[in-house]
Amino acid sequence: MRRVILTCLLLTSLAGCTGLFFQPMKNLVRTPADIGLTYEDVEFASKDGVPLHGWFLPAREPKGTVLFLHGNAQNISTHIGSVFWLPEQGYNVFLPDYRGYGRSGGVPTLDGVQRDIDAAMRHLLSRPDVDRDRIVLFGQSLGGALAVFYAARGPERRHFRAVIIDSAFSGYRDIAREKLDILWWTRWLKWPAGLTVDDDFSPIRVAGEIGPVPKLFMVGGRDAVVPAHHGRRLFDAAQSPREMWEFPDADHIAALAKPEARERLVQWMGRVLDEGIAGR
Repeated sequence: MRRVILTCLLLTSLAGCTGLFFQPMKNLVRTPADIGLTYEDVEFASKDGVPLHGWFLPAREPKGTVLFLHGNAQNISTHIGSVFWLPEQGYNVFLPDYRGYGRSGGVPTLDGVQRDIDAAMRHLLSRPDVDRDRIVLFGQSLGGALAVFYAARGPERRHFRAVIIDSAFSGYRDIAREKLDILWWTRWLKWPAGLTVDDDFSPIRVAGEIGPVPKLFMVGGRDAVVPAHHGRRLFDAAQSPREMWEFPDADHIAALAKPEARERLVQWMGRVLDEGIAGR
């Protein structure tokens, strides 16, 4: 009987548990100015009226603009560490906080966050200092999963000239089941979780729908948070042109910690953006 009661309690806690993928933090621990970057505070709003906040980091002579979608925890003030180096390399960066994160209002949901990404894109497209023919979508971890879905189904997806996916999981149910399978006392929950986790926005369902823009998938060989096979699945499901970069010694979203990896990415972006313009 005690096991039955525990089962019922756990299944109840799992109901709607896709929300557990969001772990927002409201406090901004630093600003770009604290690390010597010029930036603009951006206040904008989602179509359903939720007020949103982000940072725009301008490059002096921009070669393109990166829309950066961060992972599930904290907010842009911590995730800026993944992209602070790009303006010096000639790329504007826009870092929006999803609803519920940082100074953005609302409560995060999968459908709501897709609306927030759309609002971020509409903001970029309205800016005179952004070349709409040179926009790159870059998502890490949860942000990578969100990016795949928006690149496939988002209203402004046609404006992307390249898509970069770093350390993303292939499906919400898949990653939930893997995490539950780690411990013997939660292993029995992995199949009930499959009935309660919303998989409608899972990237593996739509990866093949992303148009014929260059796509780059990056995985870390030591990633214990989102194992590399998730990125390989997304790569296999995607259309060409596509590339897969595996970093054997990298942990979760850590591939770009090394200068040589950053230089490689900058060269890749420059090449695919220039080829995209030439091919139009």
